[in-house]
Amino acid sequence: MLEQFLAYINRYNLIAEGEKIVLALSGGIDSMVLADLLLKSKVEFIAAHCNFHLRGHESDGDDWFVRKFAEKRGIQCFVKHFETEKYAANHGISIEMAARDLRYAWFEQLRQQLGYDKIAVAHHADDQAETFFINLLRGAGLNGLKGMKPQNGVIIRPLLWASREQIRKYAVENHIVWREDHTNVESVYLRNRIRNQLLPVFDELQPKARQGLYRSLEYLSAENELYRTLLKEKLAQIVERDGEIQRLPYSAFSLCVVGPSTLRQAQGSGTSAFSFQLLFEWLRQYGFNTDQCHFIHEALGTGVGNKYCSPTHCVVIGRDELQLSEIKEKTDDEIQIQIGEEEILSPVHLCFSKLGRTAEFIIDKSSDVAQLDFDKLKFPLILRHWRHGDRFHPLGMKGSKLLSDFFVDQKFTEYQKQNVWLLISADGDILWVAGYRIGDRFKITNDTKTVFQCRWNRS
Repeated sequence: MLEQFLAYINRYNLIAEGEKIVLALSGGIDSMVLADLLLKSKVEFIAAHCNFHLRGHESDGDDWFVRKFAEKRGIQCFVKHFETEKYAANHGISIEMAARDLRYAWFEQLRQQLGYDKIAVAHHADDQAETFFINLLRGAGLNGLKGMKPQNGVIIRPLLWASREQIRKYAVENHIVWREDHTNVESVYLRNRIRNQLLPVFDELQPKARQGLYRSLEYLSAENELYRTLLKEKLAQIVERDGEIQRLPYSAFSLCVVGPSTLRQAQGSGTSAFSFQLLFEWLRQYGFNTDQCHFIHEALGTGVGNKYCSPTHCVVIGRDELQLSEIKEKTDDEIQIQIGEEEILSPVHLCFSKLGRTAEFIIDKSSDVAQLDFDKLKFPLILRHWRHGDRFHPLGMKGSKLLSDFFVDQKFTEYQKQNVWLLISADGDILWVAGYRIGDRFKITNDTKTVFQCRWNRS
């Protein structure tokens, strides 16, 4: 088994020469075998034991057992006590999830504190099979079914190739002592029910059924890696970037979308399943969950203007595309600009100046510059975002219109509409839709004597 152990480490480059390891040592058979193999492999490691106080005296017995083992073998040992049930209640999560979060956070803290390289955990092939069935029952896709990786960041799993039977046989042959966790034989948790009830039936189906399952999991893992690589390349080709906005055209779904009717015709077809998967893989990386992606997919072409948000991003349904943007902390307070003020730096960088309307004066036609008739302004000026009901008289047009209609005319995306800045006179008139258009009533004329210039420095 030692040879297979070393071969697996070399195959996935899990432990390079000279690397130091934090070993998660529970005292159970799996971690005790891993400790023995690391010792025989001359790998430098320390032991890290978690006392979750979930099994009364048994938890304290595990604690004592690990300390004594480490002391006898000359291994530095660290033990951490957790109020696991309290943590689970405070965070509204299961005991299993609480224990997982607590231990991995502490392992990483310890690793960084000591300057060690990796954290070794004793997951094995049967754990992999159990995880597969857990995720299968939860409705996972390829990414969930492929199981655990030999290495995930600094976490390594050097025993992922070995079955529980192989580990037990090695422990017996090498006189390794371990602690039994009585909860492993209780079918309270889903994992235990799979271990104690489902997998034994699996073994009865045909000889070496588990070995076939292990191979299938390896294939799934390899296929998932290929899928992820090709998906990343595909998304890079079809997702268009426009500044801070990402656009996914409906044509990327291979639906030949002309309008809502063609989208509806595609529902229930293979292309519909393809389009949902593409949508899901794009949005999941920005915090959108499966249910949200289903709602968004159903709204394609029919829910124009609908907006869906994850904790970090928002996506808006457009006529021909989806528009994704990051949620930024908005400043809803009005920013006042007093007469004579020369500059504001936040939330946007604006510079102000008064210019005489002389023969040398040159009109600046940049969209980032507003030149207004100073004598028509009422201070203090106000800088703020758009609000429902705002009206605007755009330069060159007759009469005013709702600013929302102006946005439609200019084909604003939802992101642009929510983030555009307005420069407003003290009496409420919109002087400038920053970066787009000034108000017609405040334009420079032959009668203008003094020009108020506002320059937006975007860099």
